[in-house]
Amino acid sequence: MAEFRRDIYTRLSAWAEATEHKPIVLCGARQVGKTHVLKVLGRDKFESFSYVNLFDGGAKAALTGVDSVHMLLDSMEAFNGVRVRPGKTLLCIDEIQEIPDLLTLLKALHEEMPDLHVAVAGSYLGMAQHEDLSFPVGSVTSIDMYPMTFVEFLEAVGDGVIAERIRNQRIETLGGFAERLERRVRQYCFVGGMPEVVETFVEDGYQHARAVQKELLSNYDMDFSKHPRTGVDSEKMRLVFSSIPSHLARENHKFIFGHIARGARAAQYESAIQQIVDSGLALRVYRVEKPVAPLPSYRDDSAFKLYLHDVGLLAAALDLTPASVVLGDGGLTEFRGALTEQYVCQQLVAAGITPMYWSNANSTGEVDFVFAGNGAIIPLEAKAGTERHKRSLKWLCDKYGICGYRTSMRNYKEQDWLTNVPLWIVGSYFRPWLASDYEPDGGADLGPLPNTDDEG
Repeated sequence: MAEFRRDIYTRLSAWAEATEHKPIVLCGARQVGKTHVLKVLGRDKFESFSYVNLFDGGAKAALTGVDSVHMLLDSMEAFNGVRVRPGKTLLCIDEIQEIPDLLTLLKALHEEMPDLHVAVAGSYLGMAQHEDLSFPVGSVTSIDMYPMTFVEFLEAVGDGVIAERIRNQRIETLGGFAERLERRVRQYCFVGGMPEVVETFVEDGYQHARAVQKELLSNYDMDFSKHPRTGVDSEKMRLVFSSIPSHLARENHKFIFGHIARGARAAQYESAIQQIVDSGLALRVYRVEKPVAPLPSYRDDSAFKLYLHDVGLLAAALDLTPASVVLGDGGLTEFRGALTEQYVCQQLVAAGITPMYWSNANSTGEVDFVFAGNGAIIPLEAKAGTERHKRSLKWLCDKYGICGYRTSMRNYKEQDWLTNVPLWIVGSYFRPWLASDYEPDGGADLGPLPNTDDEG
């Protein structure tokens, strides 16, 4: 696989170089790049790399029944032949949720061997935390990994100069690239951020990328039965997951249990939904009754939207063509802008934001996203093209005395109550608002962009 730059590597690299560190728990959906980034980290930052993947039957058998740090290290060395040396070795256990008891050992590893760098990964670790297992809270550093963001996609297709300007929020230098950025956003909405799909797109184009997307969707469907979880109805998970695109294709994107199957009720499917969210395959966005801090106090747990974890997979599930998404507004505006909302949601979540949405009691007014940042409540409307804002956003801002935001294909513009944030910078634009200690990390068919940036 191509070694695309992933922003998460900067954080992992700092962890690898730190004198004091807890074990890393890297969570995320399957095939978002967790294993690859850990292998690169092991190669670049350590003298040796001790790795096992518990989806491998032999590895699982080797570590089943391990109940001490010494036994774990001995079993791993016997299996992969790598002697673990604190300060020199990265010890990595992939899909650790396959032997939940190993999670308990992370605390002991940290206490008995504080100099050893340990990283574990799993696509169902969120489930483990909801199954009352002995998850070592406080003894590990948990990190969520998502599909490639739009900025990471830009670098992958050869626009690294533009990507760096977006990371550094140098909006004033990007006005001349508006058409190029619009095309890249459209490409990203078709291709998405799954690393294998992006690599295939760069090398072989749209149709081959779509074939990989379809294979990924099929693999996810099979995974529900292939790797069942205790007390989980795999068939209900399959039905929920396959229904997400059709929910988003409806006029109201709110998740309706009756649309899963005839007679379906919340009590029957809520567990399946939570399992899918915990596995990283879906993003749940709850409704808030008021855009008032603290937002969780006004969350309506009975009303929510479900998005897929990747916009390209949504485009594939909806069978949208490259022409409809890349060459025109059809794919972006069809289905009431579901693709654009999916894109925005994905960028916000990857930036560490927990988005919600607002609607009034009778659902006649709605704002796509509402979240907290920098001491303020941010209502954000997502638009596919350059159309004007909805009256709901203006009404909400007037009623609660807050400033509104719209993200669209328009250029950046500040008005008295409304700021337009271009779709291509939406994730980077709001990310610093979440944490004061944020520091920017430092389609080849359009051709590479020459580096004419005098400021580097």
